[in-house]
Amino acid sequence: MDFLIMAGQLILGLSILVGLHELGHLLAAKAFGMRVEKFSIGFPPTIFKVQWGETEYGIGAIPLGGYVKIAGMIDESMDKEFLNKEPEPWEFRSKPAWQRLIVMMGGIIVNVVTGIIIFILLTYARGEEYIPAEKAKYGIVAREIAQEELNLQTGDQIIAINGESFERFNDIRSADVLLGTDAYYTVRRGDKTFDQKIPNNLMDKLADNREGFIDDIPVTKDFAIEEVVPDSPADKAGLQKGDKIIRVESSPSSSKLKAGLQANGQGTQAGNITYYHELQAALQENADKEVNVIVQRGNKQVKKTLQVTKEGKIGFAPSFVKTLYVHNDFTLAESIPKGTTNAFSIIVDNIRGFGKIFRGEVSASKSLSGPIGIGQIYGAVWIWSKFWFITGMLSMILAFMNFLPIPALDGGHVMFLTYEIVSGNKPSDKFLEVSQKVGMLLILCLMAFAILNDFIKLL
Repeated sequence: MDFLIMAGQLILGLSILVGLHELGHLLAAKAFGMRVEKFSIGFPPTIFKVQWGETEYGIGAIPLGGYVKIAGMIDESMDKEFLNKEPEPWEFRSKPAWQRLIVMMGGIIVNVVTGIIIFILLTYARGEEYIPAEKAKYGIVAREIAQEELNLQTGDQIIAINGESFERFNDIRSADVLLGTDAYYTVRRGDKTFDQKIPNNLMDKLADNREGFIDDIPVTKDFAIEEVVPDSPADKAGLQKGDKIIRVESSPSSSKLKAGLQANGQGTQAGNITYYHELQAALQENADKEVNVIVQRGNKQVKKTLQVTKEGKIGFAPSFVKTLYVHNDFTLAESIPKGTTNAFSIIVDNIRGFGKIFRGEVSASKSLSGPIGIGQIYGAVWIWSKFWFITGMLSMILAFMNFLPIPALDGGHVMFLTYEIVSGNKPSDKFLEVSQKVGMLLILCLMAFAILNDFIKLL
């Protein structure tokens, strides 16, 4: 079932983005009087098609792309019979270079607009939620990679990033940190303050570590159960609102996390639960097992037995959610600039990511994902807000990738057309044909690498 949900989200998301991308080419071509012979979402074999006017609309069985076949254009179909004939007025090759340029930019423009609209609507519908930096008074929860690679400990307080104060706790894991160069934290540990350099290859190291390096929730004390999820292990065990889990029996509650707290004067005896991350660690250590927990209920302690899920959860919302987070809503007018900025930040981050790959700070094999990797990003739970966020992100990435000056991509056509407009000389049909073949080979190799890389990551 998990696979079907991931596959369903992947197919729907890509179908929407590819369909809109190719629609951008189609509408621009028809606007300039070009004949569009085929429009397809997905690659052959075709499982459905219908003829409408001069264009055949179809759906392919392989939902990893799509194409529009415009008469008189050398494209991925490599149909070149028309080259031996005189150009017809409705062919791509007979139109002015500026019109051809707009046609090739049509898909990219539509993907950018789609991404912007999605992020604007998400901003308007959901607002934003974050933890103010000053709420992290007990410091960070440092995972193993942060302890080993960054010399950080649970309970450390990060008081500045690159010498600047910051507003939001999550800024410590922002793109400026992960994709920046020579970034550093200013850390307060007990009565000492020091600067800690962040390795330029931290992203590469994190690719092999799914738990991350700093938790998205700081060290949080004195929490209780605020809400019990119906039919969850917590519900079946009889846990109630206001209960405090103070001990998970036969669990060390992650001694590595406790060691940092002890170094910062905040230690907890093994097995006892004082901080929220200690409970999370204890449940993770007992994932898919039955455990006994001691619950403080009013003035008495109650022992409960419950089954931890395979994800290390028991099904409750902690009380600090209402006090730790700040929520801001936005009007539609306010959402437009904020959503647009969020959308374009995806492209900026991709450019910075490519820079790290070219500098050798991040491995391409760890950074590139194929359909399996994208499906895992969507996840095995269908949450519509998450689905649209990822689809909006992919729309901006698709626009960026298609704009790269590689023959067979839209960016390759844009590059040759720009040269033609600037120089006044059109590249020969033979040159365009050979370039298209080379570009197709590069793209096929890249797709094969990405898919193979996905399978290797699963091992």
